[in-house]
Amino acid sequence: MTAGTRVGPGALVLVTGATGYIGGRLVGELLAAGYRVRCLVRTPAKLDAAPWRTDVEIVAGDVEGDLSGVFTDVAAAYYLVHGIGSAADWVERDRRAAANVRDAAAAAGVARIVYLGGLGDEGSAGRALSAHLASRHDVGRELAAGPVPVTELRAAVIIGSGSASFEMLRYLVEVLPVMVTPRWVDTRCQPIAVRDVLRYLVQVLEVPDTAGAILEIGGPDVLTYRRMMEIYAEEAGLRRRLVIPVPVLSPRLSSWWVGLVTPLPRSLARPLVDSLVNEVVVHDDRILRLCPGPLLPYRSAVRLALGRIRAGEVTTSWAGAELGGRSHADPMPTDPNWSGGTVRTDRRSTTVAAPPEDVYAVITGIGGATGWYTGEWLWSLRGVLDKLAGGPGMRRGRRDPVDLRVGDALDFWRVEALEPRRRVRLRAEMRLPGDAWLEWRIDPAPGDPSRSVVHQLARFHPRGLLGRVYWLAVAPFHRFVFPGMLGGIAVEAERRARAGRPATA
Repeated sequence: MTAGTRVGPGALVLVTGATGYIGGRLVGELLAAGYRVRCLVRTPAKLDAAPWRTDVEIVAGDVEGDLSGVFTDVAAAYYLVHGIGSAADWVERDRRAAANVRDAAAAAGVARIVYLGGLGDEGSAGRALSAHLASRHDVGRELAAGPVPVTELRAAVIIGSGSASFEMLRYLVEVLPVMVTPRWVDTRCQPIAVRDVLRYLVQVLEVPDTAGAILEIGGPDVLTYRRMMEIYAEEAGLRRRLVIPVPVLSPRLSSWWVGLVTPLPRSLARPLVDSLVNEVVVHDDRILRLCPGPLLPYRSAVRLALGRIRAGEVTTSWAGAELGGRSHADPMPTDPNWSGGTVRTDRRSTTVAAPPEDVYAVITGIGGATGWYTGEWLWSLRGVLDKLAGGPGMRRGRRDPVDLRVGDALDFWRVEALEPRRRVRLRAEMRLPGDAWLEWRIDPAPGDPSRSVVHQLARFHPRGLLGRVYWLAVAPFHRFVFPGMLGGIAVEAERRARAGRPATA
């Protein structure tokens, strides 16, 4: 173990992955503990709605890019970036990114790096680690290869509203009363509540003996995945689920099945399912002595997560991660150089007897349980086809029934731009032979602030011949869906204005 120093409140800490599931929650915990926080994010606008936004310093950048100046005056850095399923070469990209952060931190004299990795023993149950778990360990080794002491926390399944593993478990149990599963259903796991993960992440900074250490963290219960699903069903008030393990269901088929019935796209489901064959339990419990504190039992963690979901209090979600490796630095429809390619559009406008703030509130409330105001069966069918093709489908819904932020997943779209009372732009994340956007622009009606003019633009940049064929094939449906959607928005905004409901912006 490398001797370390205490990094106490008042110190400046850097958080990478602040727009992700853990990072987005960790920032608030660090601020509450008295630390100063700097966030490294690719798209600063994704943090505009964060409750702690004005209390932190934001630096635009990428862990794979130029980090000059990012670590200036930083005492400790959190590495919470994981590219699982985001691109074909995600394993190698994760390794390169870790090395880049390691070297930049060393050059700036950072005292500590804290990394959240994954549990799993090499050769557990006679099996090598899955690519996902092996990559988590590789990243830890890459970070530790430099002079900066690294505290690596290894966790199994994290239980909390919005976590990828919890959402996979939730949908499997809720959608399927009978499950035919591979033998991994009886693999042992030591789940941990997200609040305990966050407590450990903050607490280790003040404990010098955690520097240079690999520390395994888990909750108080060791359970099989079968038992985890049974407890979930009990807490959710569902009938007892019948689980039938079979020896012939391959990981590929399992991930296809998980991708179909849960919000997770197959690109993310596959590495997660592959990891289920590895036993993930704590064998070294030093963390209990170094960072003592109560641990939430699995059943209590499930109950708490369900309560937050039902109350609409999911602050961060796995769906906040980018799919397909696309960067927000990629060309957007508004970029001047975009005109050089073939673009198919559907443009519509209407005047609405409602002020811009009411129209904006209706548009930002679209999707999820609210739906898309017309052709719901067509949207559902498109979602099913997308799941079959390995896309996210429509099951992701919304993070919050009312609040919308840049970077939020919205069914099979991603929120790309928000200008309060002015503009909303979504980017398609369904499987497409091209790139697509859906945008609304709201203008006050000339001479009448109680009315608005709404411009709706669907834009598609086809890729090759298949992209052009796709647009021609769906164009007849667009002639039904897009006018109905704009009309539905207008009707709802006018109803809202007549009722005098407060707008949410």
